[in-house]
Amino acid sequence: MNDQITQADMQSSQSSAIATSKVLSNTYFLLGMTLVWSAIVAGTSMVFNLPHPGIIITLVAFYGLLFMIEKNKESSLGLLFTFLLTGFMGYTLGPILNMYIGAGLEGAIVTALAGTALTFVSCSFYALTTKRDLSFLGGMLTAGFFAIIAMMIANIFLQIPVLGLAISGMFVLFSTAAILYTTQSIIRGGETNYISATVTLYVSIYNLFLSLLSILGVMNDD
Repeated sequence: MNDQITQADMQSSQSSAIATSKVLSNTYFLLGMTLVWSAIVAGTSMVFNLPHPGIIITLVAFYGLLFMIEKNKESSLGLLFTFLLTGFMGYTLGPILNMYIGAGLEGAIVTALAGTALTFVSCSFYALTTKRDLSFLGGMLTAGFFAIIAMMIANIFLQIPVLGLAISGMFVLFSTAAILYTTQSIIRGGETNYISATVTLYVSIYNLFLSLLSILGVMNDD
């Protein structure tokens, strides 16, 4: 009887490991595809010098597409909305990059891109290898989200440069924590949907890049 229970536990553990590995590999594959797609759209937006849609349209489209992704994450429609979201975010990135290039801050773009890549790789490696439980980051992410939103709303009216810089710094910390938390959540079976995981990681990378770019832009502003 004990041998049967042990064998059943081993089979269950193996099945769980296979399922986790599949979610992880699917997540990284889809993430790579969305990043390439987003870069293509951003490049097109830059070449044709397309205008930024504005904060209101951006927020409505962003959260609307996030809602549709979450609602359809178990179907192929979830993939469609994922590419719509990442394509749209790429489009919004084009005008921003053109603005930095126009200001002669090409170096800031390259540095922010390198910093984003290094941060993502480092966080992913740590989350994949550490035995430390990072679940405590979940509560910090929730608190951090509301703190950032409150600061952003306040700065809409106050327009304080130092506060804007602080918001960018908080976004860097928030995005880094989100990458760590999401990656380990996949490994430990907390996140079982690769579409949701991909979107979380993509948004974290996007925000991390823009935040680093904003900080570097301020540092290089003469």
